[in-house]
Amino acid sequence: MVDVLCSGNALVDVLATVTEEQLAALGIVKNSYELVDADVADRLYAAMPPAVEISGGAAANTAVGVVSLGGTAGYIGKVRDDQLGAVFRHDLRSAGVGFDTAAASSGPATGRALTLITPDAHRTFRTYLGAANELTPDEVDEATVADAEVTYLEGYLWDPPSAKDAFRKAMKAAHDASRRVSLTLSDPFCVHNWGHEFRELLTNGDIDILFANEDELLTLFPGTEFAAAVEQVRGLCPIAAVTRSEHGSIVVAGDETHEVAAARVDEVVDTTGAGDLYAAGFLFGLTHGEPLARCGELGSLCAAEVISHVGARPQRRLAELVASS
Repeated sequence: MVDVLCSGNALVDVLATVTEEQLAALGIVKNSYELVDADVADRLYAAMPPAVEISGGAAANTAVGVVSLGGTAGYIGKVRDDQLGAVFRHDLRSAGVGFDTAAASSGPATGRALTLITPDAHRTFRTYLGAANELTPDEVDEATVADAEVTYLEGYLWDPPSAKDAFRKAMKAAHDASRRVSLTLSDPFCVHNWGHEFRELLTNGDIDILFANEDELLTLFPGTEFAAAVEQVRGLCPIAAVTRSEHGSIVVAGDETHEVAAARVDEVVDTTGAGDLYAAGFLFGLTHGEPLARCGELGSLCAAEVISHVGARPQRRLAELVASS
């Protein structure tokens, strides 16, 4: 059994430090984000200076966070049997995350998030989804889902029809085994596109634990003020955790309401991964019998650690951070 089984876009983060001049020579606007096709991704990858390559994607970050806290985690995601696919598999497993999804032998290459970091720590992204976007129900093993206390699904992958079917299969397998399902809304853009379906999932009882930030929640319930949106999600989901940056988070469950302060951080360096690590802390607490307020505190502690440095993975063992808190 594992505490948390995560599923989402399996992407290799390729991080390279570049000068302003190198960025301009590549014809890329600083601080921009674009989805690109395979040809553009290959050209840019070939032109990038030496880079760090690690397994990435929001759900993978959450899985690594759970393990860093002392919990157990598994991962379901699609990579190709290529060089970056091997990097993703080795890196995730070396972090202690179980990852047994077979690599594709044909089709798109392994997805990657090409990240260009200028000396002022600003990040410019070009993302190729590739094989990650090809997840199918065949990759979801029902016995693996049944062995996880919580199955955590990444809203970014609620776009391709086959991945959507895979998520629905995972939800059913979890509930058939009396396990819980968690969904993160991922991004306001995802909610803008699929909010009606996310609300349907909540209404139908498919989601037991919802993660959202304030913007995502307001996009899910358009035309409402924050307090009203919180009340709407309270009525639709057994547990909802809503993050609010420096204002901390609010956790609602039935009649319970917990306002959790943001954990102190000396300097915010890079907010990438904050929501992913909040979810890791929260789900670790939940699967280890902590009360909801403490789950929120653990989420805040983990988020504070990851925003104190560049990168979406913790740089110290989170179990030690929690023990000293």
